[in-house]
Amino acid sequence: MEKLNEYLSKYKGFIFPTYILSVEHIDSLQNFEIRDSDVFLVTYAKSGTIWTQNIIMSICDSECTDETEFPNNMKKMPWLEYPQGSMDYSTRASPRFFTSHLNTVLMPPGLREKKPKIVYVARNPKDLAVSYFHFCRVWTKLETPRSFEEFLQKFIAGDVGGSSWFDHIRDWYTHRDDFNILFLTYEDMVTDLKTAVEKMSRFLGRDLDAEAVSRVVEKSTFKNMKKDPKANYDFFPEDVIQGKFMRKGTVGDWKNTFTVAQSEMFDEIYQEKMKDLPLKFIWDIE
Repeated sequence: MEKLNEYLSKYKGFIFPTYILSVEHIDSLQNFEIRDSDVFLVTYAKSGTIWTQNIIMSICDSECTDETEFPNNMKKMPWLEYPQGSMDYSTRASPRFFTSHLNTVLMPPGLREKKPKIVYVARNPKDLAVSYFHFCRVWTKLETPRSFEEFLQKFIAGDVGGSSWFDHIRDWYTHRDDFNILFLTYEDMVTDLKTAVEKMSRFLGRDLDAEAVSRVVEKSTFKNMKKDPKANYDFFPEDVIQGKFMRKGTVGDWKNTFTVAQSEMFDEIYQEKMKDLPLKFIWDIE
């Protein structure tokens, strides 16, 4: 493990928040026993992870253990890469649900062999960078950026938790045929949540009728999620997060933060790094 600063450490080429990194736990994932029935949500940070987590849990709600055991979505669908106290995943009844920001190399090899279901959500990197910048200002376990310009340069260089966005999305997209994976974009979910819920429902093998789909959509709107204590992550103590975990959830908010020069610079880098990938993002919906 290489400690980069007080807040971040690099292990096996990937950057983690130092306060929660367990080298032993990351190593143990190479022997993590995967089940065909497992469901994984994989994202780069600030790509709609908590939102999609809530949608998946709502779609599969009838199969989840009762809420007295798992009082919130983070307990129901824990982070694969971070130890959860004495929690023993091997004793969990199927189907099990996991969330992760990891790249393909650090994930359990069984993901390729067993073919559990993986939902990958990508978000346009300009909005993502702005969201990540604000998150670093409220999450006390991460370094507070002195300015957006400082953070943007680190983000482009991949010197943030989760390493490079460009590398992460390229890694998962180019290896998509190795997995049983559904690719979605945050922007498509914002513009047509009903269709996104239907896609996820079919992929997860849950045959929801129109009424059930409508219930999931209603429960998963940004407005309702912000009020849902099981989903909004407001259960974190104030010494960890000093503000709201969920901020705006919009598309195109980057225009309120990026300068013209920053936007042009980012566009040039984006075109160079992404020119050979067919992925298309919506940058504004107004």
